[in-house]
Amino acid sequence: MKGAQLAADDALPAAGAVPPPWPARKVMIDGTMLHVRDTPATAPGAEPAVYVHGLGGSSQNFTDLAGLLTDRFDAQAVDLPGFGYSDPSRRYSIQAFADRLIGFLDHEARGPVHLVGNSLGGSISVRVAALRPDLVRTLTLISPAMPFLNPRRTAHGPILPLLALPRADRLFAWGINRITAEEQAKQVLLACFGDTAKVSDQRRFEAIEEIRLRYTVEHYPRAYMGTLRGLVSSFLRAYLPGVNSQWRLAARVTVPTLITGGLRDTLIDPRVPAQVARVIPDSRLLLLPGVGHVAQMEVPRVIARAIVGLLQDVHSPVG
Repeated sequence: MKGAQLAADDALPAAGAVPPPWPARKVMIDGTMLHVRDTPATAPGAEPAVYVHGLGGSSQNFTDLAGLLTDRFDAQAVDLPGFGYSDPSRRYSIQAFADRLIGFLDHEARGPVHLVGNSLGGSISVRVAALRPDLVRTLTLISPAMPFLNPRRTAHGPILPLLALPRADRLFAWGINRITAEEQAKQVLLACFGDTAKVSDQRRFEAIEEIRLRYTVEHYPRAYMGTLRGLVSSFLRAYLPGVNSQWRLAARVTVPTLITGGLRDTLIDPRVPAQVARVIPDSRLLLLPGVGHVAQMEVPRVIARAIVGLLQDVHSPVG
């Protein structure tokens, strides 16, 4: 493990207007639809990249970061099964999500990609990089939801007892339908950002619109609670014998890896990113004071500079 290096700020495009969500398309894989947003490259030599969001998020969580990296990356952001506009899944486990992401990467056949995952997307990306290193060129993990021993002490703590109930998704649906989309958006932003003053009016509006979409999607409560159950299950298995331990998989990752984490994260233990960096052999660590769980949305220029720094490090001649 070593410290991450930040590229100079002028290595990025100049700050401009907040971009709208990137154009989307539907990709059919094994008979189900995966909703994908494309951020086309703006410079020759740009390399393929894929962005993977966290629990309850969507491909729109990477709008700003993707826009800052268009001269480096010819990128795609996926809506995971059951989230955003993608079709639901029969299973909502880390393994099932990773299998679908591998299927997407094989389907697109763009060669090894720069894989960027936030939270749940980070945990999924660790599994993909460990099992299919031929598909991954570099790995960036933003507050990865890797296992820690006491998830009850996080913002998810109040709903964890629901996981033991047979109709948890119905209770969850009843709960979210009792409050307005605006109030839900406020709660989500408070949980995800270290400083909600950094949320632009446009991003706040988009968050409200995504929540309104959830009211119309029958499968969303099952997807959310099923995924949360899958995450907690992966936490428990990580400390037991077996090949599916997320920590054993992390130790198998061989690609150059950047791990970032916000020290005001309320959704995962802020100590987790450093633990991940100690486990992955070729790792670089960046900890961000005052930043929450979705650093790519809260401080996108910092994350973009760290990714460009990773690319500069990887591409620099040895010796």
